[in-house]
Amino acid sequence: MSGTSGNRRNTGRDRDTEGRARNARPRDGLGRPLPYGADGVERQPEGVVRDPGSTVTEAQALLDAGRPFHAHEVFEDAWKAGPEDERTLWRGLAQLAVGLTHAARGNATGGARLLRRGAGAVDEWRSGAAGRARPHELDLVELASWARELASVVESDGAAVSAGDWAPRLRGSTR
Repeated sequence: MSGTSGNRRNTGRDRDTEGRARNARPRDGLGRPLPYGADGVERQPEGVVRDPGSTVTEAQALLDAGRPFHAHEVFEDAWKAGPEDERTLWRGLAQLAVGLTHAARGNATGGARLLRRGAGAVDEWRSGAAGRARPHELDLVELASWARELASVVESDGAAVSAGDWAPRLRGSTR
């Protein structure tokens, strides 16, 4: 294996077992890369196909643990693998999670923008899904309201928020 190190090829780029570019650096709880060799949090495996209930349950646990970046990856799997008619929903939920990630990292502008974009996607999906007001037990009205409130908070304060304290309740406040 001359010129390689672990899953790094002589290109200097990290690769997965199929040879696709994938950053192997450890990450912190908000998904920020750490130096090689540092202790990071376990990353979410990519490309996992889950049923919608498992997706929501796993994402909620990650959000509650203050790990919205990792919840975003769970939603992204659902967005990519789910039925075509639900892609806007899952994409919107992924945007909400990454918006919270940016807000927790102190990126008020990016966080607010993604939170509003995600709220818009959730609203768009809800308005086109007659008879499915609570798909997979998700409280879409509350989620959109939460996202817009947090967007306003981060814009007005400009400071990082606690991802755990601001974790949304995906199934509503009564879970």
